[in-house]
Amino acid sequence: MIQNIAIDAFDYELPDERIAKFPLTRRDQSKLLIYNKGQITESIFSRISDFIPDKALLVFNNTKVIQARMIFRKETGAQIEIFCLEPKNPADYAQSFIQNRSCTWVCLVGNAKRWKEGKLECTMADVQCTAEKLESYGDTHLIRFEWDNSDWSFADILEKFGELPIPPYLNRKTEESDKETYQTVYSKIKGSVAAPTAGLHFTQEVLETLKAKQIDSEELTLHVGAGTFKPVKSADLAEHEMHAECISVKKSTIEKLLEKQGQVYAVGTTSVRTLESLYYIGRMLENEPDAGPEKLFVAQWTPYEKNTIQCTVTEALTNLLNYMERKHLDVLTTHTQILIAPAGYDFKIVNGMITNFHQPKSTLLLLISAFVDGDWRRIYDYALAHDFRFLSYGDSSLLVR
Repeated sequence: MIQNIAIDAFDYELPDERIAKFPLTRRDQSKLLIYNKGQITESIFSRISDFIPDKALLVFNNTKVIQARMIFRKETGAQIEIFCLEPKNPADYAQSFIQNRSCTWVCLVGNAKRWKEGKLECTMADVQCTAEKLESYGDTHLIRFEWDNSDWSFADILEKFGELPIPPYLNRKTEESDKETYQTVYSKIKGSVAAPTAGLHFTQEVLETLKAKQIDSEELTLHVGAGTFKPVKSADLAEHEMHAECISVKKSTIEKLLEKQGQVYAVGTTSVRTLESLYYIGRMLENEPDAGPEKLFVAQWTPYEKNTIQCTVTEALTNLLNYMERKHLDVLTTHTQILIAPAGYDFKIVNGMITNFHQPKSTLLLLISAFVDGDWRRIYDYALAHDFRFLSYGDSSLLVR
């Protein structure tokens, strides 16, 4: 069973000096490992168009990282860190960002034991912001933010009070340069607390070379949650709970996926998880064509459920398009908790993937293993032996099934 996969089998030694603490000066000069039909070669990222077939479809995650980490103080002087995860009231990201008096978010709280009750305060320029803890759910908390200047939106509050949350494994403070280098050049939709790092290597010049080769492109949105940094701490998968993340996909993108079957290349594991989730949403609609939005949620174990009605990728994507037509939707928005793991997952939509090198014993490494039919260790051994840089600011790989 997939739940019985031993996490220790996905461990490897990653020396600290191989973790890229800062990006290269030029994004597209990072090294590129190519894994195609079991063969490993290497190049430079600026030449990636040489390794993607003409007229293929490249799918990008256009999410934008928000300055989600805020520091408040109690009257006693105790410092409390609040890390915004996702909006609750209003639950829509765009609506939450334009609020001009208050909003409520699900958050992580640092030094939480020292905040039993009462409001926290933070003052800057001509606005005072307060934070009030409403409820707690394990390690997350429902926090209401209020501020006293209606000229400020919550987006402004985050911009002024917040800090960009670079990955904890970098073991350094956020620097001003990270505000640019930890965003993709095509980021648009605010909502992530971590960058979809496979996209950090792209420059406008690389995008132009892809376009010149008639390589098509589409964008979708998955707002990356803090769980992306969370290693699997249980001995096997059964006890690990994936974090749910908000996804949005345009109707026109689904139409393009239908047209380009067998030619779909995903930029990053977040794009992979979104694209693969579409199949299972379409399969749900095979059973229940008029399911409400709340039912179109891909749970962690959905891909491995037995005794469910099967359908082809064409049927699943067509179900989605018909559903959106009936509901007059231009954009499908829902959540996915999908777990992609080896020895059990069958890829439905993605044929190639651009991705960085991931942490040991992480669900991202499990996804990579599933994609290359268990051959991940040979890829990572090569990268370690050939001076590739690892993790968020590290080098890149192109994996082709």
